[in-house]
Amino acid sequence: MPRRPAAPDAPQGARLVETLLGGWRPLARIDAEGFALLRSRGITRRANSAVALDAPRDPAALGSAIDRIEQLCALSAQAPVFRVFEDMEPLGLDALLAARGYGTGPSCDLLALPLLGSDLPRADPTARIDIGPLPEDWFASGWRLFSREGARARDTVRDILAGTPAIHAALPAVDDGEAAKGAVAVGRAALVDQGRRRCAIVNCVATDPRHRRRGLGRAVMHTLLAAAAEAGAEQALLEVETDNPAALRLYRRLGFTRFGGYHYRLR
Repeated sequence: MPRRPAAPDAPQGARLVETLLGGWRPLARIDAEGFALLRSRGITRRANSAVALDAPRDPAALGSAIDRIEQLCALSAQAPVFRVFEDMEPLGLDALLAARGYGTGPSCDLLALPLLGSDLPRADPTARIDIGPLPEDWFASGWRLFSREGARARDTVRDILAGTPAIHAALPAVDDGEAAKGAVAVGRAALVDQGRRRCAIVNCVATDPRHRRRGLGRAVMHTLLAAAAEAGAEQALLEVETDNPAALRLYRRLGFTRFGGYHYRLR
């Protein structure tokens, strides 16, 4: 598939944050002192972190804002976690958190792919595609492939995924012996509207370990991207942990390019 240029107008700043939050919508959100404090029963860092939207730039005011976030976290007996985006105001946030004893946590690359033009991928003809609310059978198959640990993890992830209409793709098992177990590869693209523009936030791409290296991940991605373009999305976005080189290689081969990133600050 030909490599496409990076989208020239990938969202930035607060609009980028709001777009990403729409793709992995937290169960609760408190807006305080220019931060969005996200809460989702402690399941996934993305849905349990604080992100700056319009936080103060003045160091003293920013320190007071961090104090407030820490107080709110203490009320729910959860350790504060901040998500710090590259080149996003307030630029002094990372250094201030480090000075307050926050360590550096995992980091993610942000990748973008325009969904305009004549060279869009084609959906896999065997894929099942559902657009709209979360299909329970898709989630049941997917949970086998991307399950997480933690009390109430299954219910929490289900509730997060149900928070935004999305494209849900699943590739069926190729033989009758495995058909009863559900799909062997799945993926999701949340459809997030920001003004007149629609983005597809891709996540939950997973393949059964017994069926890897057969091109199923690529087939799921082709299906999601084709369906997203058909649904009116102008661009696909991804958040990929930097310690996942196999996923990064796949997405770059599909034409995704890096346009930003973020890391966590943890206590």
